[in-house]
Amino acid sequence: MHLHRLPGLMQRWLPGAIWQGPAAAQPTVYLTFDDGPIPEETPWVLEQLAAYEAKGTFFCVGENLERHAAVARQVLAAGHRLANHTHRHLSGWTTSREEYLQDIARCQQALDELQPGAPRFFRPPYGRITPGLQRALQPGYRVVMWDLLTCDYDRAYAPEQCLRDALRLTRPGAVVVFHDSLKASPNLRYVLPRYLQALAERGYQFGAL
Repeated sequence: MHLHRLPGLMQRWLPGAIWQGPAAAQPTVYLTFDDGPIPEETPWVLEQLAAYEAKGTFFCVGENLERHAAVARQVLAAGHRLANHTHRHLSGWTTSREEYLQDIARCQQALDELQPGAPRFFRPPYGRITPGLQRALQPGYRVVMWDLLTCDYDRAYAPEQCLRDALRLTRPGAVVVFHDSLKASPNLRYVLPRYLQALAERGYQFGAL
């Protein structure tokens, strides 16, 4: 059983967080990619997006930004946006407030060097954040959650079923989460190109936050 969409209670618990993208005249989904950038997966994702003139937002782990700054620059050069996913992929439920905020700040320092002046978007790893932490991050950051989590990271999730479920649950305005990570690679590489093709055939466009 996969929890692709968080319950409405969670949305009310985090007022002000982004769950869906802005309304558009044409049906639009907002693609996001968590946990990169890494050379094994992120450049491949960029190739898939380019085939459909799709834009995305890449929620980066700071450690990967430091290791693979050249890959992050490829993301920016392709017209996509980088965003904050903490420096060490920490849980906001089990990490002290001070350590968590310091970790976010360290990731943001690397982001600001790569894209100075860009809006500051933050997605909590695992979706684990408290209202208190959200308030502490405002107004400097916009917290971004999701409307559809593909669960591509689950190695026990058959790629064909992952694709079917993602397409079934997609709706206009959805913020959709994939992962440009080694763990997600088997599902990501099966699902993403087919997902893009199917939605393009339905008349969707792909926007960045």
